[in-house]
Amino acid sequence: MQNVEVIIENTHETISVPCGTPLLDIAKDYQHTLQYPIIGALVNNEMADLNYCIYTPRTIQFFDISDKTAGYRVYIHSLAFMLYKAVRDIYPKAQLDVMQSLTNGYYCTITGVDASQIDIAANVRKRMMELVEADLPFTSVPINMAKAQEIIDATGNEETSKLLASVQQLYTTIQRIGDTPHKINCKLVPSTSYLKLWDFRIFSEGYLLQFPNFYNPSLLSLYKETPRMFNIFKEHHDWRKLLHISFVNDLNKAVREGRAVDVIHVSEALHEKKYATIADAIYQREGVKIVLIAGPSSSGKTTSCRRLGVQLQVLGYDVQQMSLDDYFVDRENTPRQPNGDFDFEALEALNIPLLNEHLLQLSDGKEVEIPTYNFIKGKSEFLGKKLRLGKNSILIMEGIHALNPKLTDQVPDEFKFKVAVSPFTQISIDNQNLIHTSDNRLIRRIVRDYNFRGYSAYETLKRWDSVRDGERKHIFPYQENADIFFNSGLLYELGVLKTYAEPLLERVPQDKPEHAEAHRLMNFLALFEPISPKHIPPTSIMREFLGDSSFEY
Repeated sequence: MQNVEVIIENTHETISVPCGTPLLDIAKDYQHTLQYPIIGALVNNEMADLNYCIYTPRTIQFFDISDKTAGYRVYIHSLAFMLYKAVRDIYPKAQLDVMQSLTNGYYCTITGVDASQIDIAANVRKRMMELVEADLPFTSVPINMAKAQEIIDATGNEETSKLLASVQQLYTTIQRIGDTPHKINCKLVPSTSYLKLWDFRIFSEGYLLQFPNFYNPSLLSLYKETPRMFNIFKEHHDWRKLLHISFVNDLNKAVREGRAVDVIHVSEALHEKKYATIADAIYQREGVKIVLIAGPSSSGKTTSCRRLGVQLQVLGYDVQQMSLDDYFVDRENTPRQPNGDFDFEALEALNIPLLNEHLLQLSDGKEVEIPTYNFIKGKSEFLGKKLRLGKNSILIMEGIHALNPKLTDQVPDEFKFKVAVSPFTQISIDNQNLIHTSDNRLIRRIVRDYNFRGYSAYETLKRWDSVRDGERKHIFPYQENADIFFNSGLLYELGVLKTYAEPLLERVPQDKPEHAEAHRLMNFLALFEPISPKHIPPTSIMREFLGDSSFEY
């Protein structure tokens, strides 16, 4: 039998294997290079499951669950598929809906079952444990689209079937656990025995599929109640019901029927109504002098500051804005990361005592000279910029630490109103396949970085893991401190971003590891019908990423 040459990136060696060898056989010899079981690989920098067979020369990079870009995603998608099979095995007529991604797992509901919530949770959990013990293989087979639709139709997954019918492709892949088929938008682990760490428990009106800890996959993620965040999830589900658009196929249908402009108008109106609601809440709380706004990258914080400011002006406030960037410490005093680089995202990178001193003085009606940070010199300079808050004045500040109590610990709570901003994606691919908020934000950032910062998609993707680490450390732990959440996601936005992002993603070089993520995002965006940005108003959050905003940034 003819042999094929492959390069193993894990050890930087070249080996020869028989033509047709599956990755699973090769992986056995390289398990020692990784801490956790190998669950997938990048083959020529495109994600592949371990059933992939080698027929021509390839470059292979094996990964485990600790890989934050590919490995963790493969694990949680496989886990969600196993949950789907467990529900179908026990309750064949039940409907499983994976509703939302939380900080420690998936929130889901199970309907159409004549049983108590306690019994359902216990029975599903028991069946999932049995599936792990059974070591059933995950398989993925390319199949004619028409045949794939027949298979999915037979499962009763109506939304998945509709989406397959709308995609302009001849072939797709159908995945299975044993005899249970589904269409999962990710590669999967080799078998159910790889899924040893998880939990399934009652959560609110539904259930929580709990994941391994993102940073330490040998431990289960901590169970933590997040009632304020959970309320915003409920709100955005109400919004999509209002528009009768819950899934990608619903949005595509609206576009094909010429209703995209209506979707844009209603989505924007819902945003404006929410800004007004937040402004009213601030007005009704006596003594508020400072509005603090925080959110992860590409959540639309800057536009939210401007639009909330307008609504506060309508209520009679004199709105002032102050940037936390001007309170950076001098460069030589900036903390460093373990690798020696400056850590500009650390709280200690800000002059907290000076900030608190100025905020207290402003709250007392005193005039303060505000610093201006010279990023070229790495110095804080006082250039005569002064600020005073009058009787009807209110100060808006935004930044990644805005919800961290340590940032303004000297300022009395009654002076502060805290807002968390994030684009909680309002539609799903189908009942079991979510659109992750982080993907939504990443696509926004790719477009914005290219339009306004001169970065290629490759450069943005290369930085993304570091950005996400900073968010998990400095933003997400403090979101529940917010007085109110604002969902900055727009139901139509991925159809608009598609036309901007796809050409940028196509340019990510195949010889770079970031090509795998670019390839995944292109496959994801291919699900959407394009939407013209023509009717997006100049005050929209989308203009922060596309351009032509009426606000100055």
